[in-house]
Amino acid sequence: MTAVDPRPSDTFRFSAGRGEVLVIACGALAREIVTLIELNHWTALDLRCLPAKWHNTPDKITPALRAAIREEKGKYRKILVAYGDCGTGGKLDTMLAEEGVERITGPHCYSFFSGTEAFAARLDDEATVFYLTDYLARHFDRLVWQGLGLDRHPELLPDYFGNYSRLVYLAQTKDDGLAQLAEAAAARLGLAYEYRFTGYGDLAGFMAEGSKD
Repeated sequence: MTAVDPRPSDTFRFSAGRGEVLVIACGALAREIVTLIELNHWTALDLRCLPAKWHNTPDKITPALRAAIREEKGKYRKILVAYGDCGTGGKLDTMLAEEGVERITGPHCYSFFSGTEAFAARLDDEATVFYLTDYLARHFDRLVWQGLGLDRHPELLPDYFGNYSRLVYLAQTKDDGLAQLAEAAAARLGLAYEYRFTGYGDLAGFMAEGSKD
């Protein structure tokens, strides 16, 4: 199994073999996508990831994805995008429609890891929940604590998280070490902690469909 854990600032590429379909994804999904490709022997799929840290500056996502799509068109018979809207305010979907490229359904990775329908059903009850995935648990310090400037200005913690009541860790893998990191993150934020195993959710089905001829 290929070891993958790009830092939030990294770009990343992976080729499974045949190079027929390209998945362009957020770097926060790199490990999960490579794992799915290798477990299922989806040799038609290649992966290109953009930096995960852009979730803190979502205005960068749409133009960077457009540039990547235009750079890769002609090299693959199909391009897929593994991003939610991710704070772009609909600009991402408008651009993808213009480029004729399909993305996974859902507003963000919390939704498609949970299963879009299941996540939507919980939405009213979880308006005050802050979510972590495996990647965010692993990189909480860089993406959340440092990314929001709380390492320099801890007095901002109530401004950012005062309206949250719980941290829910949506776990893609059963990893005690990551669960401990997620629980520690909840404590730092002053939030109640809940563990919820999701596996790969809708991401697996999206990629399975994309890998078909």
